[in-house]
Amino acid sequence: MEPRQMTDTWKVTLPCTREEADSLSEDGFFISSTDSVPTIVTREADPKTPDDWVIETYCDKEPDPVFLDKICELSPSAKLSDTDPMVEKLADQDWVSMSQAGLEPLRAGRFYVHTSNSAPLDDKAVVNICIDAGQAFGTGHHETTMGCLESLDRLKRLGQGFDNIIDVGTGTGLLAFAARHLWPTAQIMASDIDPVAVQVSAANAATNNIAVGYGYRAIKLETSNGLDHPAIGRRAPFDLIIANILAGPLIALAPQIAAAAAPDTVLILAGLLKTQQRDVVHAYMRQGFRLRHRRVENEWPCLTLVKAKEFGPAKSLKISRSPPASDYFGEC
Repeated sequence: MEPRQMTDTWKVTLPCTREEADSLSEDGFFISSTDSVPTIVTREADPKTPDDWVIETYCDKEPDPVFLDKICELSPSAKLSDTDPMVEKLADQDWVSMSQAGLEPLRAGRFYVHTSNSAPLDDKAVVNICIDAGQAFGTGHHETTMGCLESLDRLKRLGQGFDNIIDVGTGTGLLAFAARHLWPTAQIMASDIDPVAVQVSAANAATNNIAVGYGYRAIKLETSNGLDHPAIGRRAPFDLIIANILAGPLIALAPQIAAAAAPDTVLILAGLLKTQQRDVVHAYMRQGFRLRHRRVENEWPCLTLVKAKEFGPAKSLKISRSPPASDYFGEC
């Protein structure tokens, strides 16, 4: 790999909420007012306050007022509090590498997730995945993605096999890549509402020597609002569905996900806070799913559900009462 050219760098920092940070990978918002494309990195400000996040934008030209106004649009909460973005000049820096500097490699089950600034582990028992931070959510360095990796690893250790998998809201593609390593002969799709995330996933697949497209063992990438894409409908029903997005979209997508699931389909849900899990689980119980396992990292649960055998497609469900809370918040 050729070294990146050093240049003057400007960093713009703005506080935001976690929901605002996640929305950056959903709306495809292009903030550049110049010919250069900035690098946008979002991170949790403090694990003790999981809703407090920060947007860091790196660019190679001094931000003008139009540029700064557009950045402020990314964080309505900052605008409401009259918080101005902090602008710093970082001279003679490799700013793309610098944006990765705070991302230490991590271990989640058999997976070792690292950036291009860190070496993979020389261990046959470890699955190395290289993911650089950029304009898509899901580097593996947040509790939600880490919880999904641990849950996927757990399913494999329990001896579960899958033939038809989809990762909804794939972000960087990381969870789809993990599924490919765990179930190498499965048919796998990965979708995202943001076309930039799909492009990022394709680039990350190339970095990790994972084929994309329709070929054998290739991951099929699609830009899709939920599961609306016709290609997703043609491949359904899936026997493993992964969705690491926000609680609101998870609840809204429950009927679509249920329609794409067969009896005994395993569903992994993440991106929600502990305070939101009751509403999320309730939405999926109404579609015929039952909670089987819950893993909580700080305030971020990762839920594993299974569609009950007696339930067919979502459109056939007729549930007249809400299940009691004890049905889905007992030990699992």
